[in-house]
Amino acid sequence: MAEVNKVKKVPLRKCVVTNEQHPKMEMFRVVRTQEGSVVLDATGKVRGHGAYVCKKKSAVLASMKKKILDHHLETVVPENIYNEMLEILDKEGIK
Repeated sequence: MAEVNKVKKVPLRKCVVTNEQHPKMEMFRVVRTQEGSVVLDATGKVRGHGAYVCKKKSAVLASMKKKILDHHLETVVPENIYNEMLEILDKEGIK
């Protein structure tokens, strides 16, 4: 019997800023936890209500300016979350 190569499906998520779909692991996930705090989820496993932002500086800055994450998470997102995302983008050399 011939072997069948199984291709694993890559989970896609939609960016709340640009409405573009990207692979889940290529995006930032920001989560409002059950306690009400807002965290940047690097693992994708933090429990709570999450929103995805694509890894583009323009998307992060637009989200901060227009308060898009505040609207999606129904809470105020602290500025340090945005700063953390921008630092990660700088380290990875993404514009």
